[in-house]
Amino acid sequence: MASTTLPALTPEGGLSRYLSEIRNYPMLEPEEEYMLAKSWKEHEDSESAHKLVTSHLRLVAKIAMGYRGYGLPMGEVISEGNVGLMQAVKKFEPEKGFRLATYAMWWIRASIQEYILRSWSLVKIGTTAAQKKLFFNLRKIKGQISALEDGDLRPDQVEKIATRLGVTEGEVVMMNRRMTGGDNSLNAPMGGEEGGSEWQDWLVDETETQEEELADREELDDRRVLLTAAMAELNERERHIFEKRRLADPPITLEDLSKEFGVSRERVRQIEVRAFEKVQKAMHAAVKENRREVAEARAEYGA
Repeated sequence: MASTTLPALTPEGGLSRYLSEIRNYPMLEPEEEYMLAKSWKEHEDSESAHKLVTSHLRLVAKIAMGYRGYGLPMGEVISEGNVGLMQAVKKFEPEKGFRLATYAMWWIRASIQEYILRSWSLVKIGTTAAQKKLFFNLRKIKGQISALEDGDLRPDQVEKIATRLGVTEGEVVMMNRRMTGGDNSLNAPMGGEEGGSEWQDWLVDETETQEEELADREELDDRRVLLTAAMAELNERERHIFEKRRLADPPITLEDLSKEFGVSRERVRQIEVRAFEKVQKAMHAAVKENRREVAEARAEYGA
Protein backbone atom coordinates (compact mmCIF):
# COMPACT_ATOMS: atom_id res chain seq x y z
CA MET A 1 0.00 0.00 0.00
CA ALA A 2 1.27 3.43 -0.79
CA SER A 3 2.33 5.60 2.12
CA THR A 4 -0.71 7.12 3.84
CA THR A 5 -0.47 10.23 5.98
CA LEU A 6 -2.53 9.84 9.13
CA PRO A 7 -3.19 12.11 12.11
CA ALA A 8 -0.42 11.68 14.67
CA LEU A 9 -0.46 11.49 18.45
CA THR A 10 2.09 14.01 19.66
CA PRO A 11 3.15 15.16 23.14
CA GLU A 12 2.08 18.66 22.18
CA GLY A 13 -1.41 17.67 21.10
CA GLY A 14 -2.22 14.67 23.22
CA LEU A 15 -5.01 12.15 22.90
CA SER A 16 -7.93 14.58 23.16
CA ARG A 17 -6.74 16.52 20.15
CA TYR A 18 -6.11 13.32 18.19
CA LEU A 19 -9.61 11.98 18.95
CA SER A 20 -11.14 15.29 17.97
CA GLU A 21 -9.22 15.26 14.71
CA ILE A 22 -10.16 11.72 13.67
CA ARG A 23 -13.84 12.40 14.37
CA ASN A 24 -13.72 14.85 11.44
CA TYR A 25 -13.34 11.95 9.02
CA PRO A 26 -16.80 10.82 7.87
CA MET A 27 -18.08 7.28 8.27
CA LEU A 28 -18.76 5.55 4.96
CA GLU A 29 -22.04 4.23 3.68
CA PRO A 30 -21.91 0.58 2.56
CA GLU A 31 -22.06 1.41 -1.15
CA GLU A 32 -19.37 4.09 -0.89
CA GLU A 33 -17.12 1.75 1.08
CA TYR A 34 -17.62 -0.95 -1.53
CA MET A 35 -16.71 1.35 -4.44
CA LEU A 36 -13.62 2.69 -2.65
CA ALA A 37 -12.46 -0.83 -1.83
CA LYS A 38 -12.99 -1.87 -5.46
CA SER A 39 -11.01 1.14 -6.62
CA TRP A 40 -8.12 0.24 -4.35
CA LYS A 41 -8.26 -3.47 -5.17
CA GLU A 42 -8.40 -3.04 -8.94
CA HIS A 43 -6.44 0.16 -9.51
CA GLU A 44 -4.42 0.67 -6.29
CA ASP A 45 -5.90 4.13 -6.00
CA SER A 46 -4.16 5.63 -2.96
CA GLU A 47 -6.87 8.23 -2.37
CA SER A 48 -9.47 5.47 -2.02
CA ALA A 49 -7.24 3.61 0.40
CA HIS A 50 -6.75 6.78 2.43
CA LYS A 51 -10.51 7.30 2.76
CA LEU A 52 -10.99 3.69 3.84
CA VAL A 53 -8.28 4.00 6.48
CA THR A 54 -9.25 7.38 7.92
CA SER A 55 -12.94 6.44 8.16
CA HIS A 56 -11.95 3.61 10.53
CA LEU A 57 -9.46 5.42 12.78
CA ARG A 58 -12.13 5.76 15.48
CA LEU A 59 -12.52 1.99 15.48
CA VAL A 60 -8.77 1.60 16.08
CA ALA A 61 -8.86 4.09 18.95
CA LYS A 62 -11.80 2.33 20.57
CA ILE A 63 -10.10 -1.07 20.36
CA ALA A 64 -6.80 0.37 21.59
CA MET A 65 -8.47 1.80 24.70
CA GLY A 66 -9.32 -1.74 25.72
CA TYR A 67 -5.58 -2.30 26.22
CA ARG A 68 -4.83 0.86 28.22
CA GLY A 69 -4.31 -1.11 31.43
CA TYR A 70 -1.02 -2.61 30.28
CA GLY A 71 1.03 0.48 31.09
CA LEU A 72 2.22 1.09 27.53
CA PRO A 73 2.18 4.45 25.71
CA MET A 74 -1.28 4.79 24.20
CA GLY A 75 0.12 6.60 21.20
CA GLU A 76 2.18 3.55 20.32
CA VAL A 77 -0.73 1.18 20.94
CA ILE A 78 -2.93 3.21 18.58
CA SER A 79 -0.12 3.40 16.01
CA GLU A 80 0.22 -0.38 16.07
CA GLY A 81 -3.53 -0.68 15.64
CA ASN A 82 -3.34 1.66 12.66
CA VAL A 83 -0.74 -0.63 11.09
CA GLY A 84 -3.18 -3.50 11.43
CA LEU A 85 -5.94 -1.36 9.90
CA MET A 86 -3.80 -0.52 6.88
CA GLN A 87 -3.00 -4.18 6.35
CA ALA A 88 -6.70 -5.00 6.59
CA VAL A 89 -7.47 -2.44 3.88
CA LYS A 90 -4.72 -3.92 1.74
CA LYS A 91 -6.15 -7.45 2.02
CA PHE A 92 -9.86 -6.59 2.07
CA GLU A 93 -12.04 -8.24 -0.56
CA PRO A 94 -15.31 -6.28 -0.91
CA GLU A 95 -16.92 -8.92 -3.14
CA LYS A 96 -17.32 -11.21 -0.13
CA GLY A 97 -20.16 -9.01 1.06
CA PHE A 98 -19.17 -7.98 4.61
CA ARG A 99 -18.06 -4.62 5.95
CA LEU A 100 -14.46 -3.57 6.28
CA ALA A 101 -14.85 -2.99 10.04
CA THR A 102 -15.74 -6.64 10.60
CA TYR A 103 -12.60 -7.78 8.78
CA ALA A 104 -10.32 -5.06 10.16
CA MET A 105 -11.06 -5.74 13.84
CA TRP A 106 -9.08 -9.00 13.69
CA TRP A 107 -6.05 -7.28 12.13
CA ILE A 108 -6.17 -4.34 14.54
CA ARG A 109 -6.31 -6.58 17.60
CA ALA A 110 -3.59 -8.87 16.25
CA SER A 111 -1.23 -5.92 15.69
CA ILE A 112 -1.88 -4.46 19.14
CA GLN A 113 -1.49 -7.80 20.91
CA GLU A 114 1.75 -8.54 19.11
CA TYR A 115 3.07 -5.16 20.25
CA ILE A 116 2.07 -5.85 23.84
CA LEU A 117 3.63 -9.31 23.74
CA ARG A 118 6.87 -7.81 22.44
CA SER A 119 6.86 -5.07 25.05
CA TRP A 120 5.92 -6.83 28.28
CA SER A 121 8.73 -8.77 29.95
CA LEU A 122 5.91 -10.43 31.90
CA VAL A 123 4.74 -12.26 28.82
CA LYS A 124 8.26 -13.45 28.03
CA ILE A 125 7.89 -15.57 31.16
CA GLY A 126 4.44 -16.84 30.22
CA THR A 127 4.88 -18.07 26.67
CA THR A 128 2.28 -20.82 26.28
CA ALA A 129 -0.99 -20.17 24.47
CA ALA A 130 -2.93 -20.69 27.71
CA GLN A 131 -0.77 -18.20 29.61
CA LYS A 132 -1.17 -15.60 26.88
CA LYS A 133 -4.92 -16.14 27.00
CA LEU A 134 -4.77 -15.67 30.76
CA PHE A 135 -2.74 -12.48 30.33
CA PHE A 136 -5.25 -10.90 27.96
CA ASN A 137 -8.42 -12.05 29.76
CA LEU A 138 -7.63 -11.86 33.48
CA ARG A 139 -8.78 -8.27 33.95
CA LYS A 140 -12.05 -8.85 32.11
CA ILE A 141 -12.94 -11.96 34.07
CA LYS A 142 -12.00 -10.32 37.37
CA GLY A 143 -14.50 -7.60 36.50
CA GLN A 144 -17.18 -10.14 35.66
CA ILE A 145 -16.82 -11.87 39.03
CA SER A 146 -16.41 -8.57 40.93
CA ALA A 147 -12.81 -9.30 41.97
CA LEU A 148 -11.75 -5.69 41.55
CA GLU A 149 -9.67 -5.14 44.67
CA ASP A 150 -5.88 -5.24 44.58
CA GLY A 151 -4.00 -8.08 46.22
CA ASP A 152 -4.48 -11.82 46.09
CA LEU A 153 -7.69 -13.38 44.81
CA ARG A 154 -9.87 -15.54 47.02
CA PRO A 155 -9.54 -19.32 46.47
CA ASP A 156 -13.02 -19.55 44.92
CA GLN A 157 -12.18 -16.73 42.51
CA VAL A 158 -8.91 -18.40 41.54
CA GLU A 159 -10.72 -21.68 40.88
CA LYS A 160 -13.38 -19.99 38.75
CA ILE A 161 -10.83 -18.13 36.60
CA ALA A 162 -8.66 -21.22 36.16
CA THR A 163 -11.68 -23.25 35.06
CA ARG A 164 -12.84 -20.66 32.54
CA LEU A 165 -9.43 -20.22 30.93
CA GLY A 166 -8.11 -23.76 31.15
CA VAL A 167 -5.02 -22.96 33.22
CA THR A 168 -3.81 -24.06 36.63
CA GLU A 169 -4.78 -22.20 39.78
CA GLY A 170 -1.10 -21.52 40.43
CA GLU A 171 -0.80 -19.75 37.08
CA VAL A 172 -3.79 -17.55 37.93
CA VAL A 173 -2.29 -16.57 41.29
CA MET A 174 1.12 -15.80 39.78
CA MET A 175 -0.24 -13.82 36.83
CA ASN A 176 -2.56 -11.80 39.07
CA ARG A 177 0.32 -10.88 41.41
CA ARG A 178 2.51 -9.78 38.52
CA MET A 179 -0.20 -7.77 36.84
CA THR A 180 -1.52 -6.03 39.96
CA GLY A 181 2.03 -5.11 40.80
CA GLY A 182 2.51 -3.50 37.41
CA ASP A 183 -0.86 -1.87 36.77
CA ASN A 184 -1.17 1.85 36.27
CA SER A 185 -3.93 3.68 38.10
CA LEU A 186 -6.36 5.64 35.95
CA ASN A 187 -5.09 8.68 37.85
CA ALA A 188 -1.46 8.02 36.96
CA PRO A 189 0.11 10.95 35.09
CA MET A 190 0.98 10.53 31.43
CA GLY A 191 4.61 11.39 30.82
CA GLY A 192 5.62 13.84 28.18
CA GLU A 193 2.36 15.80 28.06
CA GLU A 194 1.82 19.27 29.38
CA GLY A 195 -1.11 20.03 31.60
CA GLY A 196 -0.92 17.06 33.91
CA SER A 197 -2.84 14.61 31.71
CA GLU A 198 -3.93 11.39 33.43
CA TRP A 199 -4.90 7.93 32.18
CA GLN A 200 -8.58 8.72 32.85
CA ASP A 201 -8.34 11.62 30.40
CA TRP A 202 -7.76 9.08 27.65
CA LEU A 203 -11.32 7.84 27.58
CA VAL A 204 -13.25 7.42 24.35
CA ASP A 205 -16.90 8.18 23.72
CA GLU A 206 -18.52 4.82 24.47
CA THR A 207 -21.40 5.42 22.07
CA GLU A 208 -20.98 2.99 19.18
CA THR A 209 -21.67 3.89 15.60
CA GLN A 210 -24.01 1.65 13.64
CA GLU A 211 -20.99 0.24 11.83
CA GLU A 212 -19.23 -0.64 15.08
CA GLU A 213 -22.37 -2.25 16.50
CA LEU A 214 -22.69 -4.35 13.35
CA ALA A 215 -19.03 -5.31 13.52
CA ASP A 216 -19.37 -6.36 17.16
CA ARG A 217 -22.42 -8.49 16.39
CA GLU A 218 -20.80 -10.12 13.37
CA GLU A 219 -17.61 -10.86 15.29
CA LEU A 220 -19.63 -12.48 18.10
CA ASP A 221 -21.57 -14.48 15.52
CA ASP A 222 -18.29 -15.60 13.92
CA ARG A 223 -17.00 -16.82 17.27
CA ARG A 224 -20.21 -18.71 17.94
CA VAL A 225 -19.99 -20.37 14.53
CA LEU A 226 -16.38 -21.37 15.21
CA LEU A 227 -17.26 -22.78 18.63
CA THR A 228 -20.29 -24.66 17.33
CA ALA A 229 -18.22 -26.20 14.53
CA ALA A 230 -15.45 -27.13 16.94
CA MET A 231 -17.89 -28.78 19.36
CA ALA A 232 -19.06 -31.04 16.54
CA GLU A 233 -15.80 -32.94 17.17
CA LEU A 234 -17.14 -34.06 20.58
CA ASN A 235 -19.32 -37.03 21.40
CA GLU A 236 -22.54 -36.49 23.34
CA ARG A 237 -21.04 -36.99 26.81
CA GLU A 238 -17.99 -34.84 26.05
CA ARG A 239 -20.19 -32.07 24.69
CA HIS A 240 -22.47 -32.13 27.73
CA ILE A 241 -19.57 -31.98 30.19
CA PHE A 242 -17.80 -29.29 28.14
CA GLU A 243 -20.92 -27.12 28.10
CA LYS A 244 -21.58 -27.53 31.82
CA ARG A 245 -17.97 -26.97 32.87
CA ARG A 246 -16.75 -24.39 30.33
CA LEU A 247 -19.80 -22.53 29.03
CA ALA A 248 -22.18 -22.47 31.99
CA ASP A 249 -22.00 -19.56 34.44
CA PRO A 250 -21.46 -20.61 37.13
CA PRO A 251 -19.98 -23.94 35.98
CA ILE A 252 -21.45 -27.20 37.29
CA THR A 253 -19.24 -28.90 39.89
CA LEU A 254 -17.31 -32.08 39.18
CA GLU A 255 -19.22 -33.71 42.01
CA ASP A 256 -22.62 -33.05 40.42
CA LEU A 257 -21.49 -34.31 37.04
CA SER A 258 -19.92 -37.42 38.55
CA LYS A 259 -23.31 -38.28 40.09
CA GLU A 260 -25.10 -37.57 36.82
CA PHE A 261 -22.90 -39.93 34.81
CA GLY A 262 -22.14 -42.45 37.54
CA VAL A 263 -18.38 -42.03 37.29
CA SER A 264 -15.68 -40.59 39.54
CA ARG A 265 -14.88 -36.90 39.77
CA GLU A 266 -11.45 -37.63 38.31
CA ARG A 267 -13.05 -39.33 35.31
CA VAL A 268 -15.25 -36.29 34.71
CA ARG A 269 -12.20 -34.05 34.94
CA GLN A 270 -10.36 -36.21 32.38
CA ILE A 271 -13.29 -36.05 29.98
CA GLU A 272 -13.49 -32.28 30.44
CA VAL A 273 -9.79 -31.86 29.68
CA ARG A 274 -9.99 -34.10 26.62
CA ALA A 275 -13.06 -32.25 25.32
CA PHE A 276 -11.40 -28.89 25.88
CA GLU A 277 -8.31 -30.03 23.99
CA LYS A 278 -10.43 -31.19 21.05
CA VAL A 279 -12.32 -27.89 20.88
CA GLN A 280 -9.13 -25.88 21.27
CA LYS A 281 -7.45 -27.83 18.48
CA ALA A 282 -10.41 -27.39 16.13
CA MET A 283 -10.70 -23.64 16.78
CA HIS A 284 -6.95 -23.18 16.46
CA ALA A 285 -7.06 -24.81 13.03
CA ALA A 286 -9.89 -22.48 12.01
CA VAL A 287 -7.98 -19.29 12.83
CA LYS A 288 -4.48 -20.49 11.90
CA GLU A 289 -4.75 -19.25 8.34
CA ASN A 290 -5.80 -15.79 9.47
CA ARG A 291 -2.87 -15.52 11.88
CA ARG A 292 -0.48 -16.61 9.12
CA GLU A 293 -1.78 -13.83 6.87
CA VAL A 294 -1.35 -11.27 9.65
CA ALA A 295 2.27 -12.32 10.22
CA GLU A 296 3.05 -12.23 6.51
CA ALA A 297 1.44 -8.82 6.10
CA ARG A 298 3.40 -7.37 9.03
CA ALA A 299 6.65 -8.77 7.61
CA GLU A 300 5.85 -7.28 4.20
CA TYR A 301 5.01 -3.92 5.73
CA GLY A 302 8.18 -3.96 7.83
CA ALA A 303 6.37 -3.22 11.08
